[in-house]
Amino acid sequence: MKLFKCQNCGQAVYFENRFCGNCSHALGFLPGALVMAALEPAAQENMFTALTPRRPTVRYCANIAHDACNWLIPENNDGDFCVACRHNRTIPDISIEQNLLHWRKMEVAKHRLFYTLISLRLPLENINDNPEHGLTFDFLAEDPSTNIKILTGHDDGVITINLNEADDALREKFRTAMGEPYRTLLGHFRHEVGHYFWDVLVRDGGRLEECRAIFGDERADYGEALKRHYAEGAPADWQENHISTYATAHPWEDFAETWAHYLHIYDTLETAAAFGLRIQPVGAKNKALMADLTSTPAPTKSVQPLIDAWLPLTFAVNSINRSMGLADMYPFIVSPAVVKKLQFIQDIIQAGGKPAARKRGLFNRIMGGPEQPPSAPPAPPGEPMRPPAPEPERPPVTEPPHDPSLPETPPEIPPGEPTEIPVPMQV
Repeated sequence: MKLFKCQNCGQAVYFENRFCGNCSHALGFLPGALVMAALEPAAQENMFTALTPRRPTVRYCANIAHDACNWLIPENNDGDFCVACRHNRTIPDISIEQNLLHWRKMEVAKHRLFYTLISLRLPLENINDNPEHGLTFDFLAEDPSTNIKILTGHDDGVITINLNEADDALREKFRTAMGEPYRTLLGHFRHEVGHYFWDVLVRDGGRLEECRAIFGDERADYGEALKRHYAEGAPADWQENHISTYATAHPWEDFAETWAHYLHIYDTLETAAAFGLRIQPVGAKNKALMADLTSTPAPTKSVQPLIDAWLPLTFAVNSINRSMGLADMYPFIVSPAVVKKLQFIQDIIQAGGKPAARKRGLFNRIMGGPEQPPSAPPAPPGEPMRPPAPEPERPPVTEPPHDPSLPETPPEIPPGEPTEIPVPMQV
């Protein structure tokens, strides 16, 4: 996440701000330009002029009425919802105050996710664009009168997140019970969207064999793999080849965990670069502990410059956290095998992303990228390009299961704009 400022007075502002704390100008986020814009009322009702160079006329996303979104929509767009909120299919019953508060937390994390996905120029179809496999979110609250558990997971484009994950105390209870070093809302979003992009960029992108060579064969029985993981735990040497214990459960989870960590690294380094950070420990001679995040190396397809910047940053911030009695910001080990997996993630992002009109963000500041990403990987020498063979139907990916039986799929809602309805009963 980069830094933003109020165009009226120059005050630094946060991504979630709706008003400038210095001059009180209204603020909103322009996803097409990836900037926060100061706003002045326009002639039309509920319309504003953004104080950016092009001074577009815009309006707020309809979810501003619930203090759940500050993103802007161009005046010529007929929809009521922004490019992030259009992916919502189900939200909880927000007449219940606690549901509203938890849903707002969900939206903060989801909008930060979409900032990164847009910055990386990744394809983002919603359920209207692609009814069969558009990226869709169901935020569901459990009904205390039933014993039915809602599982966070992904199923063919639909990401379901249990609203309890927005309860800090419950999320910490889940984290401790699962023996996890890290559990956040943003982490959930980054992990689950990794499953979605496995479908889009790997399965549908013709890179299955390449992915299997790195992460393993995803055709292994997913349900049995999870049972084995929760019964036996991770192998003793899991850190040599995986970023987390959960990544050892199944190749799909290994991919999704690695995808999430790539987004962790990308976004956090962009923030560090926006602050002009340099890591140079006093008296240290080991260059592996040093990083200058203000420099602009020559563009490269290698992920290594990201890793070379990430390790010193996490060492420094982890040390600062420990001085405050806090847990490490990044309690993970990035082994050479994991770097290879992160390289694959970067490769498919570069290949699957839309060509940018201009270079943006740390993705190019730190490690660059191809000027014209190829739409598909090249065929081996002497072999014609051919579509991938059809794959067996993929079961829903859910994690972590708090109940051995999966709940039934929520009742379908006709494709359209996000619907504010009570949580559907799952029977």
